Formats: sequence, C-alpha cells, structure tokens
Amino acid sequence: MTGRSIRIFLVDGDASGLLTAEVMNWSGKMLVAPRTKLVELAKREEITRTGIYVLAGPDPENPIGEVVYVGEGDNVFKRLASHDKDEKKEFWTRCVAVISKDLNLTKAHVRYLESRLISMGYAAGRAKLHNGTAPPLPPMPEADIADMEGFLSHIELVLPVLGFDFLKPKPVVRQVGENSPNGASPIFEYTTGEAVARAQEVDGEFVVLKGSTALATPKESWTSYRGLRDGLIEEQKLIAIPDRPLYLFAEDVTMKSPSAGAAIVNAGNMNGRTAWKVASTKQTYADWHQSQLPALPEEADE
Repeated sequence: MTGRSIRIFLVDGDASGLLTAEVMNWSGKMLVAPRTKLVELAKREEITRTGIYVLAGPDPENPIGEVVYVGEGDNVFKRLASHDKDEKKEFWTRCVAVISKDLNLTKAHVRYLESRLISMGYAAGRAKLHNGTAPPLPPMPEADIADMEGFLSHIELVLPVLGFDFLKPKPVVRQVGENSPNGASPIFEYTTGEAVARAQEVDGEFVVLKGSTALATPKESWTSYRGLRDGLIEEQKLIAIPDRPLYLFAEDVTMKSPSAGAAIVNAGNMNGRTAWKVASTKQTYADWHQSQLPALPEEADE
C-alpha cells in the first residue's frame, strides 16, 4: 500500500480545539471544531465558503452509538449556526466542514457530495444518520462527476484520521488460512454454557460472526460492556431465541476488542484474550497474537 501524508494543524495549539487538515495535491481543506468552539470557528474566513459539513455526537438512545448529520451550504457557517439553535439537533458535539481552497466547489458539487456521503453512511451502518433518505444526485457533466468522486476519495481518507468513522466500511469476514497475508485472522471460538460463538479479527477489528449465540441471563456482577449488549438488542443485532436462554447474532458484529465480544457472549465480565481460542488449534487469542509479533533477539546476560 502506498503511504499518504495528511497535514493536521492545531490552530490554537490544543488537540481538543480547532484544527485543519489538508492532503498534498488536494484542493480540499477540512476544518474541525467542537461545538463549544463555534465562536472561534466563525473567525475563519474559509468557513463562510460553499461546502459540506458533518455534525456528530453520541446517540442519546444508545450509550455506545453515534449520531451523524450530513449537510451542505453556500455559507457553511450559517448552516452550523442554525443547527446550533435547532432543538431537533441537540445531539452533536463536534463538526467538520469541507471546503475548497481554490473556491471551485459549486452548489451542484456540494449537493452531489452530500448525497454520496449520506448514501455511504447508510451503507457502512456504523452510525445513526439524522438525515432522512439521501437526496437524489444532481445532474452534472461527466467531468464534474469524476472530479467529485476524486474529491470524495480524499474525504474518505481523512475523516477517520479526524475521529469521524461513520464512512468506514464494516470489516469483511474472510474464510482464510491461519497465516493469511490479507489482514484476516484464523477463526476463533468461545463456548460458555449453551452459548457457542465464532469470531475473526479483520483489519484490526474483532468481529463476532453471524449465527453465534450469547447467554441471555446476565451475571449479577456484570459491569463491562453491559450497555453494549443493550444497544445490540435495541438494534436487533442480537435476537432472543424462543424457548432457549440465548440470544442469536443476526449479523456480523464489530467489537472494540476481544473482551467486548466475550463479555456479550458470556453475559458477564470476561477476559477475551484468554476466552477466545483458535478453532483449529485451541491456542488462546493472546498466544496467537503474540505469535504474530517478530521474534526479538535475546538479551545477553550481564
């Protein structure tokens, strides 16, 4: 994979304040700000240009979820200021605006980008989109469409670096060998009581596979990731199995860590690094992970 360089500038020297992001040979520029810094953001000339923007914040109905809203405007800051007063959009805590350094983004361009970003956000399924359905793509010349698709590829590249993950495609589970070069691990298994679960690590994310089961009755001492299970049930990613004390994973579910997956399956606190084991060898996840690291030279005795 070819390396890429992204230039991030902390405007006020504070990582939690205003920042800008640019990529070499890209005409776009991103401005990121917490909602509490809108006054400072208003002082930036670029924020008054035509562009698109994303509002993001925690989902009030799901403690581990995120809500995202995508919009566009001839003057991005006017749109942000109006959303700051909108009681229906109380969720957002951060925003990112995308403008063009060469002033070449038109109203049709940003409407195209808005439609594409909303569609991609729904397809990724990582966040709840506050928008309704994506607006139709505006009619544009073929050359303009090609330009906007190239512009969009840079947005996809930079947004996750800035902490906006809603476009990131879900990991694709691969049936591969244990020493796969494509970023996928062997299949892991974890059995507890009547629950039997399978999982795979793909591109650095731990995925519990569709068809796995989890215990339905929570342990009294359960504290870690309990809210995560509530969210999965609410989203119907975990479905109760009639007449059995189990939940069924209705789809592949991406977890933050092996321990998160193990806790959901066990309905209780669990160290996933020792609970999950390679299906073919019974090697723990921890031992498998350690075996992937390069061997270090032995230190000479003093």
